[in-house]
Amino acid sequence: FIQMLRSAKKRDVLQLLRRVPEETLPFIVEAAVAAQSVASLAALSDFLDFGKEPKSLLEKFLYAAAFSPRPSGELLHLVLDKLDRKQLAPEVWETGIVAVGSLVNKLCQQQLCGLQQEVDRGVETILGGLRDAKEESEMVIYLLALGNAVLPETIPTLLDHAEEGPTTVATAAVSALRRFPTRHISGKVKRAMRRIFHEKRKSYEKMCRLAAAEILLDNEPLPMDVVNILLAASELETETAMFLLLKVQNSLRADHHPARKIMKDIMRDPRINNYNFFSKAGISSSFSGPLTVTQDLLSTFGLDLLFLEGGFLRKSVSDFSLLSRGQWLRAAQVTIEAQGMESMLGENVLEGEEEPELMAGMSAIFFDVQLRPIVFFQGYTDLMAKVLLSSGEPTSVVKGNLLLMDHHQVIPLQSGIQVAVKLQGGLGLDISADMDLSIWEQELKTSINARGSLTIDFQAELDAPFLQATMRSQTEVETSIHFDTMLRFSGSPVLMCLQLREEQIPYR
Repeated sequence: FIQMLRSAKKRDVLQLLRRVPEETLPFIVEAAVAAQSVASLAALSDFLDFGKEPKSLLEKFLYAAAFSPRPSGELLHLVLDKLDRKQLAPEVWETGIVAVGSLVNKLCQQQLCGLQQEVDRGVETILGGLRDAKEESEMVIYLLALGNAVLPETIPTLLDHAEEGPTTVATAAVSALRRFPTRHISGKVKRAMRRIFHEKRKSYEKMCRLAAAEILLDNEPLPMDVVNILLAASELETETAMFLLLKVQNSLRADHHPARKIMKDIMRDPRINNYNFFSKAGISSSFSGPLTVTQDLLSTFGLDLLFLEGGFLRKSVSDFSLLSRGQWLRAAQVTIEAQGMESMLGENVLEGEEEPELMAGMSAIFFDVQLRPIVFFQGYTDLMAKVLLSSGEPTSVVKGNLLLMDHHQVIPLQSGIQVAVKLQGGLGLDISADMDLSIWEQELKTSINARGSLTIDFQAELDAPFLQATMRSQTEVETSIHFDTMLRFSGSPVLMCLQLREEQIPYR
């Protein structure tokens, strides 16, 4: 369909967009974005009215742009022009800003930074918006966009917000810094992370401190940092300490972890590797292990669960990553967070910590693109409304068809004949999440459902005056993963059940 659109005129694409049935329209929009021809982008520009179209269709357009494997400056120009409208629905504006970050990153990977006005305009849209933002929620979205952009020149801005910003802003800035590769985690960044983790200048929320510790552990850690983190863990409350110690122990088990050699050396010291250090009796956990191991590919599944002292789930992170030929790709990471539950359950907040607002939400990263966060409920009134008026339908995180691979190359052979190679890969994705809190039963259920199908089309064409030959291969694979957690907090200790279900994977 994309190949057909690439040879179509603007009026034909526009006519198609205007005439197709409503249920087919999202697919046509996604295909027109993936085609990226001058005609298809011009047709989209005329057709999409950001003041009238349904929010779901506009988000489809923006996510299709964000996941584009090799976006053009024209595509970024189109997205920025559409976002310039003053009256946008909050969800559309948030999706648009994180999409701009992703587009800037991919254009810079094509060495177009500084060469195209659109890239400079995209960067200024994010940085200017961050400077002018008054609300914390706005600042968080701009920081997530900087995390998608991964521009080294924005690191000082991120460090400033990480150290000086309010709680949610500081946590978002540290999370954005975690997206940078090791070569950009300089001594200056590490010094700032030490100040945050060890609370040298002021106190920080524990999620922010843990994220800072992970930056120190995952990027060519110094023995001093590992030892100091372990020593500090003994001063933390049980669950946070347990979580941190498991993070450190994980690095010993994983062959590819940058801290493995340092950890082995440190563990030879009986002052560190002893019962006093590693006997924390919490229920938080951090686990990571391989799903697939071949000569070319290592795919891993990781699960982090951080609990509050009273046994309530504070944060769960499920992570699917791919490691191939030294390249690391975060295929999918889904985070579910709940905060402020302590007061609702009659628990006391720790001394020195301010009572957080009651909130539950979710954020996700797919193929290294951070999506806009989704809030299940915010505040007690909102929670009660959701509990009483719950539709029972899961919340859609992302749903659609994305072009992930788009490669065209002409290879001259020694004989003088040329071979044209084309490779396209499309992903159909449907991710939904649900959080069900029953005050009467005193139960909390969360479920994440991820369904995906990948289609890869490869074609090699030999074209000579006396001979024509074509080789073609098509591969299809489907997968479905369900991750459920259930907590019953009517008694003590809290009862917990975790379930990861993977359906059979058909491969053709």
